[in-house]
Amino acid sequence: MTVVKTFKPRIFLSYAHADEDLKKELDKHLMPLKRSGKIETWDDRELIAGQEWNEEILAELNRAEIILLLVSKDFIASQYIWEKELETAMKRHENGTAKVVPVIIKNCLWQDMPFAKLQALPRNAKPVTNYENPDDAFTEIAVSVKKLVEYMLSKLQNSD
Repeated sequence: MTVVKTFKPRIFLSYAHADEDLKKELDKHLMPLKRSGKIETWDDRELIAGQEWNEEILAELNRAEIILLLVSKDFIASQYIWEKELETAMKRHENGTAKVVPVIIKNCLWQDMPFAKLQALPRNAKPVTNYENPDDAFTEIAVSVKKLVEYMLSKLQNSD
């Protein structure tokens, strides 16, 4: 039961650096969940000098219970994301050790990607940048992440 009380999923943000501004906006919208102790987030900007970045990124990816894929043409074009992060994330999703959630942030051709079978955010996979007010999209994403965390917590409680 102590595990359930202290359950705070770690969220790995997988994104292309070209989309960093949108990643920062999403992070701000996730702040209420962080401040209330419901989640922790990690992205590669938390690497510190002297760390072996590839090993640290993969270690964090393997530590996360939730992996958010910030999908855009730059995300799909990134060789590192394609070969390292996406492959690891999808394997973890398939074996049930993490939940992978595609977050469509910009219009792009993503429907044939390995993650296309997963329920995407925002609703109806409408890209964040297509919203008149992107804050509406980011709020919807944050609410959905909160629901996912609550779902994961209830599954843990029911397994006791």
